[in-house]
Amino acid sequence: MSPVFSHGDLRLYLLNLLDEGPRHGYDIMQALSDRTGGTYTPSAGTVYPRLAKLEEEGLVTKTVDGRKTVYAITEAGHAEVLARAGDLQGIEASLTDSVRLIADEVRGSVREAMKSLRADLAAASREERTSATDAPTADDPRTRSREQVHRAEAAVNEFRARVRGDIRSHVARGGDLAATVIDELTQELDRISRDLIRTLRR
Repeated sequence: MSPVFSHGDLRLYLLNLLDEGPRHGYDIMQALSDRTGGTYTPSAGTVYPRLAKLEEEGLVTKTVDGRKTVYAITEAGHAEVLARAGDLQGIEASLTDSVRLIADEVRGSVREAMKSLRADLAAASREERTSATDAPTADDPRTRSREQVHRAEAAVNEFRARVRGDIRSHVARGGDLAATVIDELTQELDRISRDLIRTLRR
């Protein structure tokens, strides 16, 4: 999966978020997820050490508000944001490209899974027709057909498990799952179902 932030960009982007106003840690992580369209959801182990480093550099301060720690930018931090406005524009452009690239990768994975499923179902259908033609007795075609039904079910279940795992892993890594990707998946599954029905009715 392509990285969302290049080296050093997250530090500047955190400063930029705090330049908009004080935030507590969870709010910062949520803002990063929102700004990247859900393609990047950082962990506390990623964000807090960087905030601590910014505090050491005198660019950020923190105060405890009840159970929350609120971070705010300092004048020095604000000055760095202003001085690096051009860099921030580049980061925003890179984020847009990264989101688009990640979405393309997910769509590609779904397409490959669809191709694999179509091939498996087509092979099962061909073997079913061959078995019915070569069957020496009346009972044998039904037995072989039941075997092919089990193969088809296994192929569908394998596909379901693979796609489910890929999608869940993608989202768990902070990836965006666009509605268009699921729409495409649904359309492909409907198309496969129609093709299979037509094949079985021949």
